[in-house]
Amino acid sequence: MTVLMIEDGCLAHGARKLLDNARLRLSEHEHVGLVGPNGSGKTTLLRVMAREQRLDSGRLTTSKYCKIGYLPQELSDLEGSDVLTCILSVIPGRSDIEARLFELERTLSHPDTPQQTQMELVENLAELHEELEYYETWYSERRAVEILGGLGFSKTDLLRSPNTFSGGWKMRIALARLLFQGPDVLLLDEPTNHLDVPSVTWLDEFLLSYRKAIVLICHDRMFLNRHVEKIWSFEPEGLRQYVGNYDHYLQQRAEEEEILDAQAKNQEQKIRELNRFVERVRARASKARQAQSRTKVIEKLEKELVKPIIRPKRLSFRFSDIPRCGRDIVRLENIGKSFGSHTVLRSLNRSIHNGDRIAIIGKNGTGKTTLLKVLAGELTPDTGHLHWGTAVERGYYAQHHTELLTAQRTVLEEVWAVMPTANQTHVRSICGAFLFSGDEVDKPISVLSGGERARVLLARLLVRPGNLLLMDEPTNHLDIGAAEALADALADYDGTLVVVSHNLGFVNRLATQIWDLSDGNVVVYPGTLSEYLDHQKRSLPDTPIRAANRKMDVTPQVAPQRPRSKPVVQSPPMSTNKAATLSKSATNSTPVAITKPAAPQKAAPKANPKTKPDDFSHIMKRIAHLESDLMPLAKRLADPEAYADPKIFSDLLKEHEAIRRKIDELRARLPR
Repeated sequence: MTVLMIEDGCLAHGARKLLDNARLRLSEHEHVGLVGPNGSGKTTLLRVMAREQRLDSGRLTTSKYCKIGYLPQELSDLEGSDVLTCILSVIPGRSDIEARLFELERTLSHPDTPQQTQMELVENLAELHEELEYYETWYSERRAVEILGGLGFSKTDLLRSPNTFSGGWKMRIALARLLFQGPDVLLLDEPTNHLDVPSVTWLDEFLLSYRKAIVLICHDRMFLNRHVEKIWSFEPEGLRQYVGNYDHYLQQRAEEEEILDAQAKNQEQKIRELNRFVERVRARASKARQAQSRTKVIEKLEKELVKPIIRPKRLSFRFSDIPRCGRDIVRLENIGKSFGSHTVLRSLNRSIHNGDRIAIIGKNGTGKTTLLKVLAGELTPDTGHLHWGTAVERGYYAQHHTELLTAQRTVLEEVWAVMPTANQTHVRSICGAFLFSGDEVDKPISVLSGGERARVLLARLLVRPGNLLLMDEPTNHLDIGAAEALADALADYDGTLVVVSHNLGFVNRLATQIWDLSDGNVVVYPGTLSEYLDHQKRSLPDTPIRAANRKMDVTPQVAPQRPRSKPVVQSPPMSTNKAATLSKSATNSTPVAITKPAAPQKAAPKANPKTKPDDFSHIMKRIAHLESDLMPLAKRLADPEAYADPKIFSDLLKEHEAIRRKIDELRARLPR
């Protein structure tokens, strides 16, 4: 069943066409990868599908009741007093039901309420509890907490205002909202960009179980391959579609280029032969008819001439020769580093040897970048010493490019600064290898995009890489093609590599040693990232990665159509059992990345400031258990036989009210 379709879609950015009569169809369970060079239109196409940008011409249609969730690369402020409320508010209707239950129970408990009114209210009470049970089943607080835990949030984080977090953590909150909601079409623009390896592995497992449509932009080849079954690719000739994952797409594209190139060469050869024949016989009257016939064939062939595929410029380079050095690169002796009261490195004692390929992994905030900066000489450790080997020369790629680039310089000047004795022609050729040609080398650094600045840094490293290369998230601003080119170059690099990266494919290809940084200490694992993750899952249950993977039971489910009480409550967004007739209306397909609560929640009693964060999980389980006890009571209260004996009815009502009071007391103990 088709959930989204673009017909004859056209969209231009200035004089450049991004979409030219594009035709796309997305099925309900299809997972699609969107690829192409930076600036080709990938994000724009996602915005079109999310109805945040309009087509210049053509039509976008979605199935009836289709809900679209969009994770952009940039966010505004998030709604909600705390992170958990921010997640729960993405499902409208629940707070309204809880408020109505509160009012209904208060009315029932009033001694002056007539019996007939009580009977009607109890019937409504049972229906509301049935609806609340639907929300508890599919959109429970427990599920929201587990999703947030998988994305790296601690229990104390859930109590903070979402807008007190950094931009990267806000993106995680927005991602958690989408995963909790489970829209029919999930549009993800670089969802791994602000994650660490533990949270990427959790997201990887979550999306593998996602039973609805996904359109994914991602520069991590390993991640992309695992999650897509079709590729939409921005090519020089337009938007193309290929069946299979990213590796299959590359193979099909290469075969396509080879076939079309061969066809074009054959046609050109045939035209040349026919032209030679016409030239030879043109002067002979006896051959005039043959010449005329061949000329018509030439004209027909030229009209049908196969156009060879235009290959876009691709970043391609090799590191220059590196200076020789000794076996020992550096020995870390009792290295410690703190920021205020927060200790990130605690008496580290490790050694790095010539030829090592080390990936430093761990949760965000554990000190990966700090350790890299200490090795690069950008930070001085508070305690301990670095003992350097003979003739070690460091090259450093910073995560934040402004740290190493001068905004006022041009691209040419920035690259020239690391090779002052070279002539301009040679420096321009280096810039050209990194896709800066012509007047582009005269652009100041200040106007460059993140991807362009990344290429400038890589160009600087190319000419002076040193024999120890320290790289902090080098693929962050690169498209998948550029990230692959960098991995190719680093695979042939003869020096020592220490890298921090959340890109699973990049790390898995290059690293032969994993440093897991947690609580200020490093655990070393010899092997690839895949081997390390497999080892963690099997035998190290207390590691951060394993802790995240223990939450894997939080898989996306398809919620059935929820029950309705007589007063209609606003419907939650998951409705895959409803009819799927195509509708041109945008009413039911608006983006849901950021939404406000549908109804005000009832006022909660004042929070107990002494509640320990460790009690959070226990309290939530108690609440869930008590709420499950309410359902049979509500059904018994709705049974007409309960009214036959006023004492039985009164006892049931008191028991119901007692459980509800316990739930309110427990909720009051939750810190807010």
